[in-house]
Amino acid sequence: MMDRTAESATIAGKSVQAIDRKVAVAPMMDWTDRHCRYFLRGFAPNTLLYTEMITAEALLRGDAARLLRYDPAEHPVALQLGGSEPGRLAAAARLGADAGYDEINLNCGCPSDRVHSGAFGACLMATPARVADCVAAMRGVVSVPVTVKMRIGLASGSGIEARARAQQFDGDDEARLHAFTAAIAAAGCQVVMVHARKAVLGGLSPAENREVPPLRYDAVRALKQAFPALTMILNGGLRTATQVQEVLRWCDGVMLGREAYHRPYLLYELYRSLCWRAWRTTQIGNWPRVMHCRASRATYWGCWRVGQEHGNIAANCRRAPGSQERAVH
Repeated sequence: MMDRTAESATIAGKSVQAIDRKVAVAPMMDWTDRHCRYFLRGFAPNTLLYTEMITAEALLRGDAARLLRYDPAEHPVALQLGGSEPGRLAAAARLGADAGYDEINLNCGCPSDRVHSGAFGACLMATPARVADCVAAMRGVVSVPVTVKMRIGLASGSGIEARARAQQFDGDDEARLHAFTAAIAAAGCQVVMVHARKAVLGGLSPAENREVPPLRYDAVRALKQAFPALTMILNGGLRTATQVQEVLRWCDGVMLGREAYHRPYLLYELYRSLCWRAWRTTQIGNWPRVMHCRASRATYWGCWRVGQEHGNIAANCRRAPGSQERAVH
């Protein structure tokens, strides 16, 4: 397979900075804020980090400077946008690019009712032509990559009906998935992040949407075979370095969600195994600074998250094998 995980390309006539796409941390509402991203950066210098989803309207009508604020240490960092109006998304994308984000990502994968009612998120997969227009509009005004995060398909209904439809993935589902992908690729999208589950609209909660629909890595693998020129990133259900390394045999990259949040040591494990030469140079030549940097991040994160209900990340790090050699104490 051609290695497209560290991409360097020319978009809209301008050179863009290379992004290593082997490992990314998914956009997660209320979780991947700038404080979380700053903390996670200490575990792997090249992991691609994503913001929480920010709607185009929030940027255009609200305090864009505050919403787009980040620390330079977070690079590479991508901005995920929510919206469905090409012109508004283009204006928001320009704000993000001007703020220095390395990528603009369109959310076509979130199944929550709140997002669905706003006519963006996973429901956009039912309107591939509109998504293509959104991608083309954003690409027309920014020089950084414009990417799409999506599911393998949609299901609707409620109760038992919704759960039954979530279990199915037939030829019609595959055809719709491939048609959606073809539309956004034709609009200029070169990178897709595919959550390997269906999204159930209206019948399941966001938490159930992460568990009830079965993972179908085979559907993503078939999509990659059908669109070999696309850089394809697999999302969903990945919990160990071994799983990630197996997926990277056929996919261009992986996107980790809650596992990276609850067990950020996994990012360090992956950096050490996938970027061994860089890791070795860092550890040998600059270990005191690395220790200080990680300890500072742990303290920063702990102060920010006191009283939160998302779990004790520092404790998770301390429980990691060999953590006495790492920095989070």
